[in-house]
Amino acid sequence: MVLLHACPSRAGALLQHPRCVIRAIPQRRTAVRRVDGRRCSVVVSVSASATAHGHGTTRPGQRKGFVEEMRFVAMRLHTKDQAPKEGGQEAAPQPFQKWQPTREGYLQFLAESRLLFQTLEDIMAQAPHPDYARFRDTGLERTKALTKDIEWFKEQYGLEPQPLREDGPGAEYSRLLQRLAKEDPPAFICHFYNIYFAHSAGGRMIGKKVSGMVLDGADLEFYKYEGEMSDHLEKVRTTLNEVAEGWTDAQKEHCLEETKDSFKYSGAVLRSIAN
Repeated sequence: MVLLHACPSRAGALLQHPRCVIRAIPQRRTAVRRVDGRRCSVVVSVSASATAHGHGTTRPGQRKGFVEEMRFVAMRLHTKDQAPKEGGQEAAPQPFQKWQPTREGYLQFLAESRLLFQTLEDIMAQAPHPDYARFRDTGLERTKALTKDIEWFKEQYGLEPQPLREDGPGAEYSRLLQRLAKEDPPAFICHFYNIYFAHSAGGRMIGKKVSGMVLDGADLEFYKYEGEMSDHLEKVRTTLNEVAEGWTDAQKEHCLEETKDSFKYSGAVLRSIAN
């Protein structure tokens, strides 16, 4: 609902004038409009449920496409030390900068991550939902790169990862992704987006820092892409937006609400680095 307040003698005429267009202005501000060459001040108050179209609610980022909505929600779940401008959470009790990564822990993280990315690639190949086939061979796939890195650890340091436990973070997340892919596509797409896009940004930053601490700065394949990574991301971004266009508002809201769980499960895999 939009409430307008103006000088009482002119408010009604102003609203009904055919050449007067009133735009909703966030919060309560004074707008100046010309009517028949004369200026008139109008205060516009917009309720929390108002939108540019006058109905429903507008989710942050909605006008730029659904991927921007997912990005906004994800950024709000970052801490202020991770994302000073957009982070909406207080600093973690043990921020990453205070972690004590180990070479063995990093290797285990790569092994847990390989299971995660292999699961995603298998799901797209099997396509239990038709839209998943559109996310095959995006250029963002990581399984082959991770396999090379795990072999490199063996050659360079004589290290091999511990067998993955059934109750480990990778296996637990893998089972969740397989279930959601079949039963709940919007929730699955939320995890798909956050896993791949987070790795392309913060994941690469963390990888570089850890490599400098325990691998003498080695540049792992996990963080390299064939072709331009930005081009791959843009193509996937476009496809995600197109898929989401076929969803109801309720499905979109459900997808966004799943972001918290995607952070929870990805965070458990990431913590392998310091184990």
